[in-house]
Amino acid sequence: MKNLTIAFFMVCALVSGANAQFNLGGILDAGTDAVKAVSLSDEDVKTLASTVREKSDASNPVAQPSSPEAERLARIIEGMKVEGSPKLDIKVYLVKDVNAFAIADGTIRVFAGLMDLMTDEEVRYVIGHEIGHVTLGHTKKALQIAYTASAARKAGVASGATGMAALSDSSLGELTEELVNSQFSQSQENDADQYALKFMKYNKYDPKSAVSALRKLEKQFGNEGSIFSSHPAPGKRAEILEKSV
Repeated sequence: MKNLTIAFFMVCALVSGANAQFNLGGILDAGTDAVKAVSLSDEDVKTLASTVREKSDASNPVAQPSSPEAERLARIIEGMKVEGSPKLDIKVYLVKDVNAFAIADGTIRVFAGLMDLMTDEEVRYVIGHEIGHVTLGHTKKALQIAYTASAARKAGVASGATGMAALSDSSLGELTEELVNSQFSQSQENDADQYALKFMKYNKYDPKSAVSALRKLEKQFGNEGSIFSSHPAPGKRAEILEKSV
């Protein structure tokens, strides 16, 4: 996964690379039968999310607690409050890509490349955005859809079947990569942005950092959005947030 094509903010994608390999919106539109093939319970989602986290962590260098990156992250999240107190697991990947992602169980991974680009306050916005995707149920739905499509494709899940089908290690690896390269709809991204803005204000962080973070992404990746028309460009999202800070 170290050399994955950037799809910024993956399951929590903030901006998508032009070569993204997985279109979540396409799965929603074209994969209706596959989506219906498997109905995952909350416990199934929890188990699968844990498995995906373990696979991802095993495939990427996780910053050790004594590393500068991990120590900086610890300072960034110290005293951070989240309404409802969901269980979160936030760590740094020592990967140069400008990226971050969340999984349905509250796992959040921030890439070192993103931390190098952004200030502490801007990283807090990114984390808030990711928490928003988890809290609002976006990551759960993405995991269900990606797994169901993978199971239907790789394990031959029959229409109407329920529960989780066993995936091979290679299929699990592909599922994890698909989640990394997935993206949310425009409305989901905007909802996660609004959640992040409230999160910033709730914690008495500087809400203007949400705008400056998106402006940095606009400068880094351009403002063309993505090849998927439903995915909002960072500049346009910054304009929306500017009205609320």
